[in-house]
Amino acid sequence: MANIILLIFCLVIGVILRRIKVLPVSAPATLNGLIVNLFVPAITLRYAANMEFSKVTFLPVIAAWLVFVGAFVFFNITKKWTRFDRQTIGALIVVSGISSISFVGYPLFELMYGTVGLQSGIVMSQAGTFLICSTVGIFTVSIYSDESRNPDWNKIIRDILKFPPFIALLLAVFIKCTGYNLPFLLNAILEKLGSPMGVAALLSIGLQMEFSMDNTQSKALIMGLFFKLIAAPLFIFFLFFICLQNTNIASKVSVVGSALGSMNTIGIVAISKGLNPPLVSKMLAISIPLSLILAPFVYWIL
Repeated sequence: MANIILLIFCLVIGVILRRIKVLPVSAPATLNGLIVNLFVPAITLRYAANMEFSKVTFLPVIAAWLVFVGAFVFFNITKKWTRFDRQTIGALIVVSGISSISFVGYPLFELMYGTVGLQSGIVMSQAGTFLICSTVGIFTVSIYSDESRNPDWNKIIRDILKFPPFIALLLAVFIKCTGYNLPFLLNAILEKLGSPMGVAALLSIGLQMEFSMDNTQSKALIMGLFFKLIAAPLFIFFLFFICLQNTNIASKVSVVGSALGSMNTIGIVAISKGLNPPLVSKMLAISIPLSLILAPFVYWIL
């Protein structure tokens, strides 16, 4: 409940600060720079280096990856009819294909399914949405931020290799492979460094909220919300419940998690790379509150 209240409060404060103009125009860019270059790498190193896997929680991880692939396929197929520009397609893929599991999902999973549900959610976040964001998410943002139809692959690879969250992920994987455990003090420092990320991301989104939209933006927003909140959970429900006939808690967490709003982190990365910032801000600001209404309904159906 505290996360939900914080989410709404920070978004509203961000919108108010934008309206009364007490902060410089560069404030969102400064916040985004801190998030991408300091907060996200700290969180990546803190949690990815301590990542644990379990057969019980394997399905939610698969669900997270399937939703991202589904978003990529869906928006690339529909672009023939929508005629969205390259940056809009890229924005829709990353914000519709990655759920906000850790920020929104953890309290919901624990409330709905207890400790087992929370454990499934943690692995869905770490090995699913978080890993997607740090790898193919960044890769997708880099590709679609290039306006040309023939992107410079050498530049894209260099950008990814120089991207602080990706560097932190590689370091975390190396630490994990060596079997070394980060000292308690270092874990505590990394956790403190990364803790402002949620508040900073929501304030940044609020500061960039624009309520006026043209027809193309409205169409893109509706399609993004449709995939994120309706198509994605239906897709996972069909695969796990109908095809696999699996109705355990892990499958239920997979469906509920797929119905959650867009991930703040990948949204901020997309904004920092110029992938239709107004659309991304609206997707984040609208999809998360709507998913708080949708998730209990999905839980009741399951």
